[in-house]
Amino acid sequence: MGVGGHFWDLLKPNARHEGPDFLRNKRIAVDLSFWIVQHETAIKTYVRKPHLRITFFRTINLYSKELLELFGMPVVKAKGEAEALCAQLNSEGYVDACITADSDAFLFGAKCVIKSVRPNSKEPFECYHMSDIEAGLGLKRKHLVGISLLVGNDHDLKGVPGIGLDTALRFVQNFTEDEILDRMLYCAGIVPYKIEDDTPCRLHEIGNGDTPLFQGGIKSLDDCTPGSDESSQKIRCSHCSFCGHPGSKRAHFKSSCQYCTTSNGERCVKKADGFRCDCSACDMGRKEKEQKKQENWRTKVCSKIAMESNFPNAEIIEMYLCDNHSCFSGTFVYIPTDGPCISWGSPKTEMLVDFLACHKLWEPSYIRRMILPMLSTIFLREMATNRGKTLLYGQYEFDSVLRVKIRNGRQFYVVKWRKAVTALSRAMCTIPSRELDMQQDVVEFDESPDLLEEPDGPKIHVDEGSCYLVTDENMDLVRAAYPEKVERFLHEKELKESKRRKSSSLRSEGTRETSKSTESRGVQLSITEFFRSSKVQVVVKPGEDLTQIPDGQSKEKRERPTQNLSKSVRRRLLFD
Repeated sequence: MGVGGHFWDLLKPNARHEGPDFLRNKRIAVDLSFWIVQHETAIKTYVRKPHLRITFFRTINLYSKELLELFGMPVVKAKGEAEALCAQLNSEGYVDACITADSDAFLFGAKCVIKSVRPNSKEPFECYHMSDIEAGLGLKRKHLVGISLLVGNDHDLKGVPGIGLDTALRFVQNFTEDEILDRMLYCAGIVPYKIEDDTPCRLHEIGNGDTPLFQGGIKSLDDCTPGSDESSQKIRCSHCSFCGHPGSKRAHFKSSCQYCTTSNGERCVKKADGFRCDCSACDMGRKEKEQKKQENWRTKVCSKIAMESNFPNAEIIEMYLCDNHSCFSGTFVYIPTDGPCISWGSPKTEMLVDFLACHKLWEPSYIRRMILPMLSTIFLREMATNRGKTLLYGQYEFDSVLRVKIRNGRQFYVVKWRKAVTALSRAMCTIPSRELDMQQDVVEFDESPDLLEEPDGPKIHVDEGSCYLVTDENMDLVRAAYPEKVERFLHEKELKESKRRKSSSLRSEGTRETSKSTESRGVQLSITEFFRSSKVQVVVKPGEDLTQIPDGQSKEKRERPTQNLSKSVRRRLLFD
């Protein structure tokens, strides 16, 4: 949930619609709580023994933690909210964005929040940047905390009764970021430093039933309204009913006023519909009305806030502004050139195989085949940055780029990994070299939307005594790791396309010459030359009577040639 009052609708005009490429080469912190709640809501099963269920899922969580550590991923335990830890990682630069459906991630300090991501989907997702919110709404982190206190949040669902999101937004925009929370925290005894000026703290003062002073463009009523002496001297001047400017109609009838400019200068111009006089007296009157309206609105809001006890809640404010939601020293590393980053170690392959074989009862060969795409991606990343490692999994080396494949609207390179062997007892699939050459120019489409289907592992085939693995890899990653291999593939592809264009042009020229020779005859073809007759002619032997031929046999002979033709073709053939 996060902040109440349809808070996402307030932020939606400032959202950026990004595609899957936005996540490429980025570190993302994922809040799994929303996905877990969706899963449990979809199941809707009655739990007979909840204590066994809790024990089961806690055990699964322990196994999941061990599994992630075997993959080389860092595992961090949050002290409280998951989105709070994700926001802390984002604000401190460990990750580039957070994936969470809780809007209070901004209150915890997140800079970039992705609301939801649908796997295997081409639709763009909503991405929110704190800089866009500040530019579009003029709200900073502490402003958002103030809104959550007024409309409600996960820790105070009701908020202040009678105050909605629009009212809260309008209210907090009257304060600077320091005034709305810092002075409130000082009055609550949380902030250790002292505020030098004597201006009373804002929300704390409202909670005690006092009316706040507004800074900036909105001042108190006494500052904006004229004094008693000034109001006594102010005389309401009359306005012309014809042109609407100061003065009498009789005076303007004789000659035009100074505000009206006419060609002959005899009479004023009739005022238009919705006319507003811009004289000083009218302008002052409008300001006074607007000030009274604003003051009445502030009084109503302050009276609603004053009715709430323990407002503002200092514990909620301290929780949102806290920057220590977990202790992850040693889990991450700091690179002087790039700053803090996640240290993703190499997977412990053999221990991972033993773990899955023990707990999932999978075959070791199947496990190695399923984790190989992940190992190949990690290998290509290492090759793009460091050329020290040459073999994938200590056995396979990069051979060539086979073709281009499109999956979910994105292009991938199909890469061949080679392992030289003298003899191979068996192979899953054998692809001749001639067929491989034909497949290099084929763009394969894989748009399977079935999420329950098992992901495809690497395909294995044998060619000329060598074992090949075929995997789908990111095009930019392959280009960065093996630029010469990619250039060779593109060059060969360009040569084949040029040969294909030449052959197609020759065929088109031959077809054009044939059509010209047909047109050069200058003879109009008959309908029988366009539509050849396929009727079966019954040959009668000498001495054989037509009446002796059975009807079924003659009908069969007539219908057999045309039984596979369409009705329209058979109708045309009847005219021959």
